[in-house]
Amino acid sequence: MQFSEAERATPDLQKAIKKSDTAADRLDKARAAIPKQTKIKKERVFDEAKGKAKTRLAFEKTDKPPNGKLRHNPLSRPAQELDAAVHGKIYEVEKENVGVESGHRIELVGEKAGGMTTRAVKRGIRSHKLKPYRAAAAAEKKAAKANADFLYQKALHDNPALAHSNPISRFWQKQRIKKQYAKALKTGGKVKKTAEATAKAAKKTAQETKRATFFVVRHWKGCLIVGGIAFIVLLFFGGLSSCSLFGGNSGSGLIASSYLSEDADITGAESAYVAMEAELQDMLDNIESEYPGYDEYRVTADEIEHDPYVLISILSAWHEGVFTLDEAQSTLEMLFDKQYILTVTEEVEVRYRTETRTDSEGNEYDVEVAYNYYILNVDLENFNLSHVPVYIMGEEQLSMYAMYMSSLGNRPDLFPQSGYISKYYENPPADYEIPPAYLEDEQFARLIEEAEKYVGFPYVWGGSSPETSFDCSGFVSYVLTNSGLYNTGRLGAQGLYNISTRVSNPQPGDLVFFTGTYDTPGVSHVGIYVGEDGDGSPVMLHCGDPIQYAKLDTSYWQSHFYAYGRLHYN
Repeated sequence: MQFSEAERATPDLQKAIKKSDTAADRLDKARAAIPKQTKIKKERVFDEAKGKAKTRLAFEKTDKPPNGKLRHNPLSRPAQELDAAVHGKIYEVEKENVGVESGHRIELVGEKAGGMTTRAVKRGIRSHKLKPYRAAAAAEKKAAKANADFLYQKALHDNPALAHSNPISRFWQKQRIKKQYAKALKTGGKVKKTAEATAKAAKKTAQETKRATFFVVRHWKGCLIVGGIAFIVLLFFGGLSSCSLFGGNSGSGLIASSYLSEDADITGAESAYVAMEAELQDMLDNIESEYPGYDEYRVTADEIEHDPYVLISILSAWHEGVFTLDEAQSTLEMLFDKQYILTVTEEVEVRYRTETRTDSEGNEYDVEVAYNYYILNVDLENFNLSHVPVYIMGEEQLSMYAMYMSSLGNRPDLFPQSGYISKYYENPPADYEIPPAYLEDEQFARLIEEAEKYVGFPYVWGGSSPETSFDCSGFVSYVLTNSGLYNTGRLGAQGLYNISTRVSNPQPGDLVFFTGTYDTPGVSHVGIYVGEDGDGSPVMLHCGDPIQYAKLDTSYWQSHFYAYGRLHYN
């Protein structure tokens, strides 16, 4: 590893640099001791005198590969165990015959003595031949450790926040740096590039640790609400070492699903978006001054609105967890252009009006006169900000967005006016127990077993897997396919209706379809019918927001109900 003059002059790094230099010298010496071999290779050279290329043989010295294994081969263990098993079987029957038992013990002593003598001689010869290779391997390992230790010390020097963290946190950061350095070396990277990549990773790790620590300090009340006191205890004693500490079995950890940007940047981004919406509304309100000279203005506009948690979740996923207001500005403009689709068109109608005219004799008369009537049509569509992610994100980013939405960034205090607070925190999906009699149907039981895994998952437009979460048709398609009952592939609500047979006597496991739940032609929503509850109300399991059970006899679902459909399961 090469060190700059500035690094060699830094007192905090001199000890680590000295160890790295020493380890490098020993590695060079160990590599020089490896036996060499001469290999013949062909070279193509150009003969200028004859004007043609020719092939000649050349000799080069390379390291001679070791003739044997540097370490014990674990595959030899089964053979040893088989030998022991054979002798064990003899022991099981020899108790009935003293002569057999005595002969077997003599055999064992002879095998052991002969085997030890032969193996000892071979092992001694092989050990002597492999000594330089083992020495080189050990020197290489020590050099890698010394280089990784230097990178860790440099990370401490360049990132004071990491240097002042607790010992457990520093231990984990050091392990991460070592792993990153080893991974880069294994992939064949040059030492300089490997060091640069590892240094960048170390810096990013330190920044994430600092942000996560500040997150808890700033929002300790929210953390208590979301994760309880255990979260705080784990955080400070575990040193923010790994997100898996906060939910290894529950998917993403608490920190991983939290908004880690500064509050000023989060609220600033929301305010900037609101200001853009206010400007758009002002333009619509003053359309006549924006486009003067028309006879009529026809404005058709959806409501201008968005949910702040949707916005911040998109920004967090888009910017890989952390953003500043400056960094987010161009993203805000891109999102605004995709959410609000403004169409302004001019329409000209030929109309007629009655005009009074005077003839040459002074008599008045009426005539119909054609004229152009100018109309400005203004149409504003709110595409819905929550529908945008699937069109701009890959699966990994969409998965991050779904994670943030499922937890609302673990910040229910940020935007208490949001409707998601009621859905996810104040009124989460209610438990529902399907009557046992329905579950006697094996196919329906398989369907529900798969479907109930995802209760509470957020609604994500276009989502179709647990990684990205689901929309209504993505949820039903996934459950049908992964329960093994019907491989639908990925179908929309209308597509699922098209492959179903319409029925009037629904049974648990049938699908239920709706229209008009949002502005789209045909079937717009689908759920899984699960039978009637104890009060006789029909119930479905569907991807609302979030995935939950819902009664079908409410005014809303009754007004949008379209049909029941039955699939012929495998």
